[in-house]
Amino acid sequence: MQLRLTTLLLLFLLPALGVTAQAAGKTVYGLNEYAHIGELDEVLAAKLDTGAKTASLSARDIKRFKRDGETWVRFYLATDSADREPIERPLARISKIKRRHGDFDPDEDKAYTARPVIELEVCLGKVRRTIEVNLTDRSAFQYPLLIGSDALKRFGALVDPSLKYAAGQPGCPLAKKTAE
Repeated sequence: MQLRLTTLLLLFLLPALGVTAQAAGKTVYGLNEYAHIGELDEVLAAKLDTGAKTASLSARDIKRFKRDGETWVRFYLATDSADREPIERPLARISKIKRRHGDFDPDEDKAYTARPVIELEVCLGKVRRTIEVNLTDRSAFQYPLLIGSDALKRFGALVDPSLKYAAGQPGCPLAKKTAE
């Protein structure tokens, strides 16, 4: 009898939990979503990965250089649709990413890979946020953009892995320019 009451109570409360999540300003996204990268004017298929901390963008020929005394990064987007012009952005920081078991080289004596991190404006559905993205060659992966938990928090995201492209095509309103 006790188990039956507990089950009935849970069935009654579960829909209320969904309303609470929506009321808290959370948006439900699928395992995969389309992401518009504002500065690059590209729409990329992205994998939302709550097990990854940071976001990663597929890039190749990544080079650091100095501009006006600050460190910048020049790279090419590593996607089939990318144009051949280099992209240049200020370096936000260097991220240390844990190497996967197959990537570990005992001769190097490092369990991490250092990756440059830049900030990019990303739109998922109708939500636009500036997030940090590390640059690495993801051409061996199905999705050129991986969005990790740090960025998902900024989006106020709830990820339902049973859904794909739940937010549809990105449709963020244009950013308002401030009067000078």
